[in-house]
Amino acid sequence: MKALVYTQLGKVELQDRPIPTILAPTDAIVKLTYTTICGTDLHIRKGDVATCAPGRILGHEGVGIIHEVGSSVSHFKKGDSVIISCISSCASCENCRSGMPSHCSTGGWILGNEIDGTQAEYVRIPHGDCSLYAVPKGVDEASLVCLSDIYPTAFECGVLNARVRPGATVAIVGAGPIGLAALVTAQLYSPGRVIVIDTDDKRLKVAIELGADATLNNSSKDVIAATMELTEGKGCDAVIEAVGIGPTFELCQKLLAPGGALANIGVHGGKVDLFLDDLWAKNITITTRLVDAVTTPMLLKMVEAKKLNPGQLITHKFKFHQIEDAYRMFGAAAQHGALKVLIEM
Repeated sequence: MKALVYTQLGKVELQDRPIPTILAPTDAIVKLTYTTICGTDLHIRKGDVATCAPGRILGHEGVGIIHEVGSSVSHFKKGDSVIISCISSCASCENCRSGMPSHCSTGGWILGNEIDGTQAEYVRIPHGDCSLYAVPKGVDEASLVCLSDIYPTAFECGVLNARVRPGATVAIVGAGPIGLAALVTAQLYSPGRVIVIDTDDKRLKVAIELGADATLNNSSKDVIAATMELTEGKGCDAVIEAVGIGPTFELCQKLLAPGGALANIGVHGGKVDLFLDDLWAKNITITTRLVDAVTTPMLLKMVEAKKLNPGQLITHKFKFHQIEDAYRMFGAAAQHGALKVLIEM
């Protein structure tokens, strides 16, 4: 089979690899129909994720058809259409039982990180019963790649951790796919105002189309002063960091209102400054989190009910043999107006 492999720092390439086989009774082998590229894959390519070594097939998102199942897999059979969760869960270890499958003792975020991932024609899924979801009838199958990762990540790590609530003032720093998915899911809680901050006017225009009340370009204005003006000097109750670099995390701290919460989603490849001299008396909360994907069933029900349209973030489509071109384009997303990139197998 063909697979997209992280070969060395800064480089990925298509290679021939053997089709994966069942290694444990709980495994499932999925033949991919669609996959996509995540910002985390770009971080891996840059060397920001120490657990992912060169030689790894990348990818942790996808939709496909069951090719083979282990003897202990009971919920799925050959030929079933499935959504692949970015998190593999055994459902029985201490962390899974406490609602934290991201730290499953035999799973978690391993696809495209510690084991081979979904940017390939076939992929082995550990714990198939708990790491796959059936594709509902009548739903655009291609759009469901966005339920593998970005929507549960934006919702859990961003909206829930930031304690978005009715009437709250929310700032989202970063209008990429994750930030925009946070914007969409934040509106489930009827916030009073959502402000989206980015350096790309094209993405800020999309944010307005998706329901943002205000947008600020932090390459052209003092966004701290502008945010304070929009919030009558109070700052924001909920701030979501959806970029993953030091300057944006530092900006988020300066946007917080007393009693506010800062939810970090971004993958950081280096240290950041924490301004405790300004924050120690403000009763603020700062959270970090790896997605647990425990909200995926709820989000999938919203898609079935046509209350959520995950495909609206897909802007570009490539065939799998073009995936190296897709990486080059996605790596310069602002230049191309790219959000989520769909890869068709």
